[in-house]
Amino acid sequence: MAEHAASLSRRTALQAGLLALSAAFAGACASDPPMQLRLAAGEVGGFFWEFAGLLSDAAAKTAVTQIVPLTSAGSVDNLEALGSRQAELALTLMDAAYSHPSGELAAVGCVYENYFQVAVRADSTIESVDDLRGRNVSIGAPGSGATEVSQRVLRAAGVSEDGAVEQVQLSMSSAADALTANEVDAVMWAGGLPTPAFAQPRAAIRLLDLGTVVADLRREFGTAYEAVLVPANVYGEHPEVTSVGIPNLLLAHPDVPDRVVAALVGVLLDQSSGLVPSQAIGSQFLDARSLVMTGSIPLHPGAEQEYRRRHG
Repeated sequence: MAEHAASLSRRTALQAGLLALSAAFAGACASDPPMQLRLAAGEVGGFFWEFAGLLSDAAAKTAVTQIVPLTSAGSVDNLEALGSRQAELALTLMDAAYSHPSGELAAVGCVYENYFQVAVRADSTIESVDDLRGRNVSIGAPGSGATEVSQRVLRAAGVSEDGAVEQVQLSMSSAADALTANEVDAVMWAGGLPTPAFAQPRAAIRLLDLGTVVADLRREFGTAYEAVLVPANVYGEHPEVTSVGIPNLLLAHPDVPDRVVAALVGVLLDQSSGLVPSQAIGSQFLDARSLVMTGSIPLHPGAEQEYRRRHG
């Protein structure tokens, strides 16, 4: 994990901001030292955070850039940080990027995939998303991409009208504690498999099958969502279930020099074996073909040039 990390909040802007970025660019032009880039990641223990640490360590082996991961609530926070120059790089769920269009969104690549998951206690009578009516449900932390997905899943299941579900917004770790303590009936989140906060809960949990809502999500929102299988017994004893897969994007601000972004592409391609989070299960991988599948989010010019140079 990277040695240096900072926190990020929509309410507390980093003072360095644009001044630090301008100074870094000026230094790069003068003597080409390693450029320090802030990467808006996510909650400690989450998939984004783990990947950010691995990417920081891998980039440190190059002479081009140093990456400093920043903690955040998740995708929406990260997109706002990128737009406000609190960060030069950001990780986001693809659907969150679609929902927050901006001329400042440029992709380095599509990196892995998050699994949207809904957990209940193993002894719960809740068997499907429909059964969440009248229940207390954690839908993700404020500023996370999971919140928007949660609301879309509830709508697809027909339980989104006012008062149908008592929605609360908690971080993953707080939500796991609340589920164990019977303070919420279900938890919704987007993460890897297994997500550490839920991997060793104090109470047994199981996942709800989301197969019935995936078709509705794809029909309304397109390829930002796909059906993915969660293997049996990822969290204790439970059967295989269908979940919602959401691609992750690594974004760079358009002002980051092309040569630096090209170097990041090189890290993703050449050090892919060292960039596999422990939460990566299933068909998640890094290669040139999957990295360029960024949907309607355009590649950063430096990334596009490097992919073309390597693979035509």
